[in-house]
Amino acid sequence: MMDVTVASFEAEVIAASRQVPVLVDFWAPWCGPCKTLGPILEKLETEYAGRFKLVKIDSDQEQQLAAMFGVRSIPTVVLMMDGQPVDGFMGALPETQVRAFLDKHLPGAEEQQAMDEHEQAQQALDGGDPASALEQLQQALQADPNNDDARFDLVRLLLQLGQVDAARTAFAPVAAKAEGVQRLAALKFWLDALDAVAEHADGQGAILEFDKQIAANKRDFAARFGRARFLVAAQRFTEAMDELLEILMRDKGWEDGAARKAYVAVLDLIEPPRVKVADGQIPPQDPVVASYRRRLSSVVLS
Repeated sequence: MMDVTVASFEAEVIAASRQVPVLVDFWAPWCGPCKTLGPILEKLETEYAGRFKLVKIDSDQEQQLAAMFGVRSIPTVVLMMDGQPVDGFMGALPETQVRAFLDKHLPGAEEQQAMDEHEQAQQALDGGDPASALEQLQQALQADPNNDDARFDLVRLLLQLGQVDAARTAFAPVAAKAEGVQRLAALKFWLDALDAVAEHADGQGAILEFDKQIAANKRDFAARFGRARFLVAAQRFTEAMDELLEILMRDKGWEDGAARKAYVAVLDLIEPPRVKVADGQIPPQDPVVASYRRRLSSVVLS
């Protein structure tokens, strides 16, 4: 728990709420109900162990902040998430009702653990430690098997490391959702590409055969698409997108938009995690991804 003033409000409430929910308690020293509610909030902040941050604002001393939130009576409690107020209550509610209010908005303990493990995995990847990232992504899914973001990163990392059987096992629980979830569809495209390569004893020889077919007929889109899939299996992603663009430039609607869908899938596969940084902002998009997104837009909209 900390006291917040106008000077610290931006950093301690607005920016902080982009990282963790912030519970703002408007109070005053003379307020009897505030003295009842305050210890309850402090107890729950400790008990919830980082799932929210508690700040207190003296409404007498910080009238500008009280007016900004339309505080008419105290105690008034406001929950901030992603820089915005999302809910609140007035009066000294009993602990059970405060707990119900928090549980309505905050991630559960297991979900929070999974998010923390996922963030640590991303930091490990940034630090060049895929082994640690792999372990933490697995722990994230143990804590919350429904965390599809962590599952996407786990399957992608396993494929990047060549652990294809483990990737298939990790993907299996969400395979049925791939039809309707773009990022999961991207993983399926990669796995299907590996299946296609497995049918050929000589992957490089197959690419050379595709090259011959394309040289003979530049509109042999099946050969171009097959070549792109082999390039994806070999993790030569930008080359695969270049090949898919060749199809799109000649026939955007070929095979019900198969080339466009594959291109978008590859973009999902190569885009690095974009976690929020300390000030709550998202880092700029990867320049390679940004360039290929622009190229896709240019072709599709032309």
